[in-house]
Amino acid sequence: MKKKLMVLCDTEEEYARHMSEFLKSHKDIPWEICTYTDVEKLAEFGRKEPIELLVVAENAYSEEVRGLSAGKVILLNESGMMRWNQIRNVNKYQAAEEVYKEILSEYVETAEAPLPRLAEGSETKLIGMFSPVKRSLQTSFALTLGQMLAERRRVLYLNFEHFAGIRELQPGGRMRDLADLMFFLNGDKDKFLLRLQTIVQKKGRMDYVPPVKAGLNLLEVTAEEWLEMLKRIGESEEYDYVILDLSESIQGLLPILRRCYHVFTLTKDDRAARGKLDQYEQVLELYEYGDVLQKTSKYRPPRFRRLPESVEQMTRGELADYVGEIMKEVLHEGFEPVEEGASGESSGQGGLWERNDG
Repeated sequence: MKKKLMVLCDTEEEYARHMSEFLKSHKDIPWEICTYTDVEKLAEFGRKEPIELLVVAENAYSEEVRGLSAGKVILLNESGMMRWNQIRNVNKYQAAEEVYKEILSEYVETAEAPLPRLAEGSETKLIGMFSPVKRSLQTSFALTLGQMLAERRRVLYLNFEHFAGIRELQPGGRMRDLADLMFFLNGDKDKFLLRLQTIVQKKGRMDYVPPVKAGLNLLEVTAEEWLEMLKRIGESEEYDYVILDLSESIQGLLPILRRCYHVFTLTKDDRAARGKLDQYEQVLELYEYGDVLQKTSKYRPPRFRRLPESVEQMTRGELADYVGEIMKEVLHEGFEPVEEGASGESSGQGGLWERNDG
């Protein structure tokens, strides 16, 4: 499907150039972009060509531009005053990523025609992270794996915990989260994937959907809804890997694990941990999910002297060395961790405890 036309107009040439370059860097953007810094040239163009979306700065919103016919008009507000209440105002001087998301969100909500398919890529693989053993470094492992894979692959991280406790990833203010994404699931199917782009945030090169503010919102999501969400994300072909940081506090845990390309289970070396893991494996067999066991790698991480203090630091250090070796062995993704001083050596015994490959 041929992309429709978006026109960006701003008489501030540097801003127009940078914003145009930023927008074009998004391969999934649903428009072909034209940029103007001359109002008269824009008006001349607009009288000849159909404009689906006109994004115009306040400094360029002249009477001549207001007379153009465009499917949708969005004003880049510079003054902080709402002079034209009948059109959507977007703060021009916020981060470019936020400008893009507001533009996309407004367009998606009002678009009536089928939206273009996002950029095509390779098959999306789901990587499941689940352990019945708590405080086993599951989330640290998942985030490290996500950051390291994102160095060379397109990665999305989703956290399914009721209380994720990761301040860096927690939604703040008006930021949307996983609950909003599930709400969009019930809307227009053609708009879901673009709505996803209005929610996604970044840490380093890794994309993530902010965990829910109130975990109780996840209790009512059915297994079918989770699977449908994952199916639609896969259909976008936007990601090579989607990392699922799972919890037993959601419906449909076992069907989700079955959908995964590979599952990682972290544990500890104590009696309680062994008992929980045995019970979990018995449940898989009892409910005929033995195939999940066949594609599960079980690890008992060593005791690390120091863990990363932020998500962006997770591509280097002891934990990164450990995860990097597992990536090579299980996912066949080679990666050379960034050196930080002396090479990190883990204290204590750890590593591969048991592994079954399907």
